[in-house]
Amino acid sequence: MPPPEPALGTTALLLIAVAAVAVLLVLIMRFRVHAFVALVLVSLLTALATRIPVGDVVSTLLSGFGSTLASVALLVGLGAMIGKLLEVTGGAQVLADTLINRFGQRRAPLALGVASLLFGFPIFFDAGFVVFLPIIFSVARRFGGSVLTYALPAAGAFAVMHAFVPPHPGPVGAGDILGADIGLLVLTGLVIGLPTWYVAAYLYGLWAGRRFSVPVPTSLAGTTSGQGSDGDAGGGVTTAVGRKAPPRFSTVLLLLLLPLVLILLNTGFTTLGTAGAVDGEAGWVQWVTLLGQTPVALLITVLVAMVVLARERFSRAETETLLNDSLGPVCAIILITGAGGMFGGVLRASGIGTALADSLESIGLPVIVAAFVISTCLRVAQGSATVALLTTAGLIAPAVESADLSRLDVTFVVIAIACGATVLSHVNDSGFWLVGRFLEMDVKTTLRTWTVMETLIGVVGFAIAALLYAVV
Repeated sequence: MPPPEPALGTTALLLIAVAAVAVLLVLIMRFRVHAFVALVLVSLLTALATRIPVGDVVSTLLSGFGSTLASVALLVGLGAMIGKLLEVTGGAQVLADTLINRFGQRRAPLALGVASLLFGFPIFFDAGFVVFLPIIFSVARRFGGSVLTYALPAAGAFAVMHAFVPPHPGPVGAGDILGADIGLLVLTGLVIGLPTWYVAAYLYGLWAGRRFSVPVPTSLAGTTSGQGSDGDAGGGVTTAVGRKAPPRFSTVLLLLLLPLVLILLNTGFTTLGTAGAVDGEAGWVQWVTLLGQTPVALLITVLVAMVVLARERFSRAETETLLNDSLGPVCAIILITGAGGMFGGVLRASGIGTALADSLESIGLPVIVAAFVISTCLRVAQGSATVALLTTAGLIAPAVESADLSRLDVTFVVIAIACGATVLSHVNDSGFWLVGRFLEMDVKTTLRTWTVMETLIGVVGFAIAALLYAVV
């Protein structure tokens, strides 16, 4: 059912949109209100300011919140479980060690980056980076040189996967708001993300390692992945390292590739069915596409991981505790993502999104450029990539709908939003302090290294997405 006619004119709606974003930024930055609370409050105030009928306000809020969580919570929760099982069984260490041995000393930074790309598919940036830090430091001490040579390719890999590729909450939430095909978004994110990482993180990391001499920090000296402060999974469960041999490299690799292969089959057969190359109504095609739906593919991967990783290393009770503990850190992310969907729902119901779409059309700004610019402004202003992603998606959704874009073009717009939400990480971004603190860099050096790399990731990724948007 189409939304009701807005009660206010275009100018008034756009001014309310600007005021809503400004209030959101002030609450988060100035008054340190939690992003979830700030988004819910601003959504309520925006609904009232745009004269959505009082009786419909709560249902409008809940509709946006619930529809976003319907997809986001499943993907984020299942992804966190996969990442936890790989972490505590020593899979991350095996992945990095095997790749370093095969790539050799000269290509150790490349090996660490490739390992981080693989491990970064199911695990979030901060968790993955912290798990890999002891491995990075060990390699840096072994081969010498600035720690940035090894840390930036790995950190950049986690940043790219976190920003561009589901099941991470930012691209999932933005994709859901814009109506993107999540399976296709996975493939698009990888196609754009891999060359972006190579140029903006790996090559830049090699250059920064020669330019900035940062010694190996002592903060994690003597620790190994899966031990120390991160070794306790909560509830008394310890890692499998030392209890039983860690999984083989082939096992870890197959687990990481399993959901990607299933999703690829779904996308491939859906495309073939649309083109008439196969009968899309055939039972076997429907089964293949079902197994390749992103939530189902991740569920299958969790079940397989429980069998091949946890069965011989943990009791059933310990495995249950591990999976339960994996959900704790992502609850806030899921709620913030849902609140972002709530804000987007209010913007659509109020007519603000349509007014913005009409304004963009009148000045001739392409949707993909507007998405990048708005996301960049929000990212720089308040620091949170997730807030920038979801707020921009809500604002730009009517423009995407009115532009009648193809399924592929919608995924390019999602990537453009993610790129804008990545650039210019600075002192209002928790990732800035996480990297700077663990690598024991001062603020100036962090700005000259981490901030530059994040900006390169955003700019290079947007350039590739915009080019594909124009020619494909």
